[in-house]
Amino acid sequence: MANADVPLFLTANTVKGDKVINMAGEHLGKIEDLMIDLEYGRIVYAVLSFGGFLGIGNKLFAIPWEALSVRPHEHSFALNVSKEVLEKAQGFDKDKWPLTREELFGMYTYYGYQPYWQTGGLEHTGIPEETESERTARMERERLRQAGAPERRM
Repeated sequence: MANADVPLFLTANTVKGDKVINMAGEHLGKIEDLMIDLEYGRIVYAVLSFGGFLGIGNKLFAIPWEALSVRPHEHSFALNVSKEVLEKAQGFDKDKWPLTREELFGMYTYYGYQPYWQTGGLEHTGIPEETESERTARMERERLRQAGAPERRM
């Protein structure tokens, strides 16, 4: 059973608008949307808006889903990069999102991740591999369970 504080599942609408912070607690932006890979049945990247004022001048970035760690108590996600790294990253235009594996390859490697479609072990099993965010949430649920935290029944 899932702990009430660490959800197993979230709707895309729940995630949309959540803030993204770095490990130093600096505000990096917010999640605008999620891009889903229909072939592999998984989230390819989160669209992060960064900078600007009142939505004007925002830059959009494709962030590997695995690079984000959920912080359910804060309704936010953590990204282990500095503002400077994000400012130097290649963004994309709101009218032309990265939609090819070639476009996404550079994004994954920029943030230090192996593209999931190149891992060799990923097959079309219908069960996607566990992401870093899912692994973090699972480990937190397990820690709370072992500590005797009350469980919420669904």
